[in-house]
Amino acid sequence: MKQIFAKKAPAAIGPYCHAVVHGDLAFCSGQIPLDPETMTIVGTRIEEQTAQVMKNIEAVLSEVGTTLDKIIKTTVFLKSMDDFSAMNKVYEACLKGHKPARSAVEAARLPRDVRIEIECIAAIE
Repeated sequence: MKQIFAKKAPAAIGPYCHAVVHGDLAFCSGQIPLDPETMTIVGTRIEEQTAQVMKNIEAVLSEVGTTLDKIIKTTVFLKSMDDFSAMNKVYEACLKGHKPARSAVEAARLPRDVRIEIECIAAIE
């Protein structure tokens, strides 16, 4: 197994790496809407936060040599399921037609009180 620390993603805010590569799979830690340069939360609306989370995931995937269209599975954690529809529109646009397996759950509280966190598993080809 290889631990990945992505240079263009926000620094980890705990004792974890951005991803672990095992074989031809990347297991990516959850990303929240942090700006990688300022380490501040981007936006207050779910649309803005989802877009930043997807950018952060893309940065992690790029570090391991893969892309958003190689995502196999995501887990979406939402502060409120009331945000599901708006999140879904941004998520779908970012994936440009790719439809990985997905779970979405409401979480009582997310790191730094953000509205969304997404983790994923992606293929490295």
